[in-house]
Amino acid sequence: MHPVLFHFGLILIPAYGALTALGLVLALFLAERTARVVGVDHGAVWNLCVVALFTALVSSRLLLAVLNWAVLRRHPIWLLTLATVHHPLLAAFGALLAAVAALWFARWQRMPLWPTADALAPPLALGMAFEQWGALLAGSGYGTEAGKGWAARWAVTYADPLAAHWSGAPLGVALHPVQAYAALAFLTLSIFLLFWLPYRRQPGDVAGFLLLGAGVAIFFTEFWRDAAGRGALLGGALDGPQAAAIFLVLAGGLALLERKAPAVGQMLSVEQIQDAVFPPSRWNETVTAGHGAQQESGTKKGIASDESETEDEAAPEGREQKPSLH
Repeated sequence: MHPVLFHFGLILIPAYGALTALGLVLALFLAERTARVVGVDHGAVWNLCVVALFTALVSSRLLLAVLNWAVLRRHPIWLLTLATVHHPLLAAFGALLAAVAALWFARWQRMPLWPTADALAPPLALGMAFEQWGALLAGSGYGTEAGKGWAARWAVTYADPLAAHWSGAPLGVALHPVQAYAALAFLTLSIFLLFWLPYRRQPGDVAGFLLLGAGVAIFFTEFWRDAAGRGALLGGALDGPQAAAIFLVLAGGLALLERKAPAVGQMLSVEQIQDAVFPPSRWNETVTAGHGAQQESGTKKGIASDESETEDEAAPEGREQKPSLH
């Protein structure tokens, strides 16, 4: 594949960084649109995305520098190449701190949590899709050997030494294009969430489905990824990203269950029915209007009775004043 997109003299433009940056720009513009759909301040959403991205980039590079500080002290010039190093641990660490920074910023700006999360769901899936396309070109997170079966028809083979140097991809070996599998899954998820966003039942449903869909995509695509540097759990039955994917699925399920409506057949209290039919403000207005109508009716009745009594008292006097005919 092509780990380098362009050469400008001694300056290289890595494919991974270029496509990831393109995905981030498109995700930012999409976030502005989705924020308007859910009724959240689009300017605040833009700033939240910038804060989260800056946190992810800086924290992941700082972790890499700390873990390799002894080597970097001997070769300070290698600091300039930190951006070309890709590893699942760095991505997970950066994503975790980015989520913490986004949550802090949202609370600081008093942004509604679940509508904001819904607005960010389609852009996040879109950004993940572009990141995987960049990984495919660079050789990062490469797949297992394709063999000679059906997968050999669309297998990828890396020949550029930079793919081996930057990402550790094997050269001259036909591999599963697992990055393309993941990219297509995330792109499909982004399109689905984008079209579903205006029709969601309750705030938080779109964000919950993002966690579910991303977890499922990560879990199954890991079966075609090379296990190098991805960790092993349960005797090698699962790797690190698959364990994280299980957590994402559980979190997405809990997010959806937390906003479920009362089950069919579940008895509601009188107060719940009253609040649903007559919200407290309307209920007070209705009661006040009712009392006012009763008082007005009583007043009218009192006036009418007073007038009838006056007529009854005046009637005999009127009859007495009439002249007699005899």
